[in-house]
Amino acid sequence: MLIRVDADSPRPLYDQVAASIRSDILAGALVPGDRLPAARDVADALDINQHTVLHAYQRLRDEGLVDLRRGRGAVIGASAAPLAELAQEIDALVRRAGALGVSPETLAGIVHAHRSPRSEEEAP
Repeated sequence: MLIRVDADSPRPLYDQVAASIRSDILAGALVPGDRLPAARDVADALDINQHTVLHAYQRLRDEGLVDLRRGRGAVIGASAAPLAELAQEIDALVRRAGALGVSPETLAGIVHAHRSPRSEEEAP
């Protein structure tokens, strides 16, 4: 697992760390039960604050992708398993939309319009 961040990006570092881990989950490189490196080790390797990494791990926990347990650290949760399969379906949808001449913006609008009513109620 390689966590990537860009110090020059306007995107917060914790968000970049979380996105990098999320990307590895989607790619199937991380599966349920895999342990994430200790926050201190990631922080040292990336030359960032340990609390930044912890914030990223907490965000992933809030999304249901990571379990945080005292003494065990951060572990990829069981709910992450379907994401790799979903990513393959999304790739196929994006390719199909491109073949039909549908722009990414239009496709995103279509997906957004098909959200369930419950999802819209939960949105901020």
